[in-house]
Amino acid sequence: MLKNIPKIVSPELLKTLAEMGHGDEIVIADGNFPAETFGKRVIRADGISGATMLDAVLSLLPLDTYSDPNFILMKLMECDEGKIEPIIWCDYAAIAAKHDKNVRIGQIGRFEFYERAKSAYAVIATGEEAVYANIILKKGVIK
Repeated sequence: MLKNIPKIVSPELLKTLAEMGHGDEIVIADGNFPAETFGKRVIRADGISGATMLDAVLSLLPLDTYSDPNFILMKLMECDEGKIEPIIWCDYAAIAAKHDKNVRIGQIGRFEFYERAKSAYAVIATGEEAVYANIILKKGVIK
């Protein structure tokens, strides 16, 4: 066992985060995200919420200070605008701000998000049930 490592961070996830270099990206995916389709490395975290996983990951991983955005959400589809309000985005923003003063939140469309996920270092497949609860984090430099 190690000290100060969140209990939900599995050895596989800890190894993955340590292997990532500056500028590498990791996806924290909700339960509906096609992780096995788009992820070259998939880490299962079934039963864990996106917010809980984000809190754990950002306790270990700095965001890239050179990238804007460095915290990327999946934008609402046009057909969902005005119908869905992803309240989880507020939770995500608060968690990010707690851990990193350099957080720069942006959004990209669903299909662009899928394409970017293909080149991400890894995808963490959570059990998050909220819709539009997918995030891409760009790793920064440990100082």
